[in-house]
Amino acid sequence: MSRGANRSRASSAALRSASRLTYAWRMHLSFTKMQGLGNDFIVFDAPAGTDLPTAEVFRRLADRRTGIGFDQALVLMPAPGDQFDVFYRIFNADGSEVEQCGNGARCIASLVARKLGKALVHMDSPGGRVNGMLRDDGLVSVDMGVPNFSPAALPFDATREADVYPLRVGEKELQIGAVSMGNPHAVMQVASVKDAPVDTLGPAVENHSRFAKRTNVGFMEVVSPTHIRLRVFERGVGETQACGTGACAAVAVGRRWGLLQEEVQVDAPGGRMIVRWPGPEQPLWLTGPAVTVFEGTVDV
Repeated sequence: MSRGANRSRASSAALRSASRLTYAWRMHLSFTKMQGLGNDFIVFDAPAGTDLPTAEVFRRLADRRTGIGFDQALVLMPAPGDQFDVFYRIFNADGSEVEQCGNGARCIASLVARKLGKALVHMDSPGGRVNGMLRDDGLVSVDMGVPNFSPAALPFDATREADVYPLRVGEKELQIGAVSMGNPHAVMQVASVKDAPVDTLGPAVENHSRFAKRTNVGFMEVVSPTHIRLRVFERGVGETQACGTGACAAVAVGRRWGLLQEEVQVDAPGGRMIVRWPGPEQPLWLTGPAVTVFEGTVDV
């Protein structure tokens, strides 16, 4: 056999070996693609015996041209006690981890409740406990807890708690409400969400130095005491079709400003949510659809 042939066979063997080695380092991920009013997610169980995907991998998977495409990845983990059915973590499209996600919580509640065969599920998350309930009309309601207006809860740099805060952005002084729904939100009232400068003010407020961990930014148009229109620039994602915690934050701030009643229809670009908040020290409930789009697997 010629020396060239030996080298060719050795090279082929080396390539096969390298290919097997490369494949061995890959993670085979099974996921469910879900959406709530166009706010879309991948949901998957935390891989057993290995680390979670890195921020770079999440960014690659979130790409809508070359990956799966999503606003957030929702990672299901073992429940931290008998009182819970699941613990979940949330990763934005930019790879950053966040505390809470209202539309995501509805999707997880729907998935877990159907898997367990019951209508009520108890979930835990970095943003706190969330109870989810499947309704007879096919919608999903989640108890998002009590809105927290303390600046320290967001965190937000302010000397004291207030209904309205002035916020200097360039040459403009905005008037905002600030509230935590397990994650930080700034809310401002606008005359028309259609004409609101979401693309410019959204990132400016999201990254404002007074928000130590950045913030979600809501642009709220009050149609009536029981109806608002809302656009949200989400932290680490950009504007989304709908934001569940953003809807909750807008209603909480609107109620505090005396503009809204207990139950409010929230119209986002992706569709309609219902938020019900009786008032201080009471839990706030978010209701809307949670839809399974498809199931799949991907090597990461």
